[in-house]
Amino acid sequence: MAPKLTPTTRPLLRASLTSRPANGHVAFIPQIRKLVFEFCDRWPSSANTRKYIHDHLEELARANPHVEIVVKQRTNREPIVRGFYLNDRDKVIALNGFEVTGIQQKIQLLLDSSGAKIKPLKRRTVESTTEAARGIWSGLHVEEPFKI
Repeated sequence: MAPKLTPTTRPLLRASLTSRPANGHVAFIPQIRKLVFEFCDRWPSSANTRKYIHDHLEELARANPHVEIVVKQRTNREPIVRGFYLNDRDKVIALNGFEVTGIQQKIQLLLDSSGAKIKPLKRRTVESTTEAARGIWSGLHVEEPFKI
């Protein structure tokens, strides 16, 4: 009896046919998933953060139901807010020295951000998806070698 050969292709399962949600012209998926506010109850630098949490946090949660909001005590430390994103990255912004409106702007910055690393716009290398029309130049392919 001949040995049984393994199939050359993998079986196609119905569960593998589902698509992942992605941003496009039909749908928008916010990239932020969690906001963590950390502040101290006693430090004066946390006063504006405490005021923001007391007055504005509920309306922030109602306006952004897709974001999990966590409030933590950070004893004897400066206040911060952490944004966690779908790409497993996080951004931390210190909130000391900001008025309530400044804190609102920083929270909005975290909500609008994608969580991706900041890429410099200057000095970007040119990347081509196609090969050059004349091919890749090399000094080894020259019929007459270059003489100095």
